[in-house]
Amino acid sequence: MTDEHSNVEDEPEERPGPIDAVPVRHPWRWVAVAVIAVLVAMMVHSFVTNPRWDWTATFEYMFKPAMIEGLIQGTILGTVLAMIIGVVLGVILAVMRLSSNPVLKYVAAVYTWFFRAIPRYVLLTILGVGLIFLYPTIDIGIPFGQSISQMLGLSTDLTWWHIDMRSFSSGIGIGALGLGLSEAAYMAEIARAGIVSVDRGQTEAAQALGMSSRKTTQRIVLPQAMRVIVPPTGNEAIAMIKDTSLLIAIPVGMELFNQATIIANRTYKVMSAYVAATLWYLIVCSVLMVLQAFLERHFGRGFGAQDVNPRAKRLLDKMGEH
Repeated sequence: MTDEHSNVEDEPEERPGPIDAVPVRHPWRWVAVAVIAVLVAMMVHSFVTNPRWDWTATFEYMFKPAMIEGLIQGTILGTVLAMIIGVVLGVILAVMRLSSNPVLKYVAAVYTWFFRAIPRYVLLTILGVGLIFLYPTIDIGIPFGQSISQMLGLSTDLTWWHIDMRSFSSGIGIGALGLGLSEAAYMAEIARAGIVSVDRGQTEAAQALGMSSRKTTQRIVLPQAMRVIVPPTGNEAIAMIKDTSLLIAIPVGMELFNQATIIANRTYKVMSAYVAATLWYLIVCSVLMVLQAFLERHFGRGFGAQDVNPRAKRLLDKMGEH
């Protein structure tokens, strides 16, 4: 009985024969490909044959010193400063929203509500025009410092810093501040969503092992929250590149789209100047999209299905044949 049973187990299982399956045909896919190919060919033909595009002038305007300076000092620098302000302040607001202190929670909620409800163009216009009218100078110090110093017989008015808003309200600083304050409201919701996405049990387990709150946040919560935070943050950075064109409301003269408008008004080649600015937006945003893809891949390691190593896949296939 044992020998017969072992012989039966040693016999290889019969594999099914080749399946003669007919692949499903998709004729409408080829129709869609043909239509798209015709449309692309029409667009390329129009770009090449229509002399009004004037590609020579477009590429010439792209590399004008004023256009490059507007790209670096206005668009890129404005985006970096605004995103730094938005991310830092947004994380602080997210922590405040998750706090058990009701004062901090409602202050953060009101801030988020206000800046999400105000259009950025309106906000920048108010900052650029309204600040000069309302506050020509801003004094930082103790409120009613002059009266208090007179009562106490002091020689100072208890004011430590004076800001002349007339020299500050038309620069890239006030523009980046306005965009950053608006961005912080959105980053607060993104950071809060990322922190909430981490299971509460992992934080409790880390604390049960004796980890402090700071280490738990750095080593347990944030690495997992970044998987949720990075994609929308990358989208916000790309959107900020485009929103720097709103700095014309301040107005900030050294900005990419503003420089394209100046060139267009000076040369009367409107489309060439605007297409030059459009190409720069496409280039910068494409670079950011590639960086975002790398960051998403880095922080997404260990989550979801991963691609099998080709060498390991071949080894598995050989093991399956035997």
